[in-house]
Amino acid sequence: MYFQLFITFLRIGLFTLGGGYAMIPLMERYIVERRRWLSSEDMVDVLAVAQTCPGVFAINVSIQVGYRLRKLRGALAAALGTALPSLIIIMAIAMFFHAFADNELVQSIFRGIRPAVVALIAVPTFRLAQRVGITWRTAWIPIVSALAIWLLGVSPVWILVAAALGGLAYYIKKNW
Repeated sequence: MYFQLFITFLRIGLFTLGGGYAMIPLMERYIVERRRWLSSEDMVDVLAVAQTCPGVFAINVSIQVGYRLRKLRGALAAALGTALPSLIIIMAIAMFFHAFADNELVQSIFRGIRPAVVALIAVPTFRLAQRVGITWRTAWIPIVSALAIWLLGVSPVWILVAAALGGLAYYIKKNW
């Protein structure tokens, strides 16, 4: 099982560009659909907790999944699998970056990758919104939150505090 965790997260780390959010579709495919290690609902919870924890999102997800399956050793195997490809790629780029940093072809390739990375982040965001029950009636909440962070510079911590208080108020209103 430890080897499966390591290899699964190594594949996820190796074949995704754009950071942790771009990894979400592959994580869901491997963790929920193929391996059936977590249910879709559990995966949403893991993603939510990983987002609120300090540190690298992809590592946070892998640690949670590994820990749920095989405690500390599982968390270590999954985290190592996730981090190893990036570590190797970054070290290789660092060794040769000075040689091609100003190359117009390389710069064009990076400009071409950027929109694809945005799409890789947008697709799981919309899927996640559907799973957690965001409808056209409640879509204003994430939109206002994103705009507050982006345009007004509001700290995401305050958005999370406001969301928690809003959820608490909704619970109290509904149950009392």
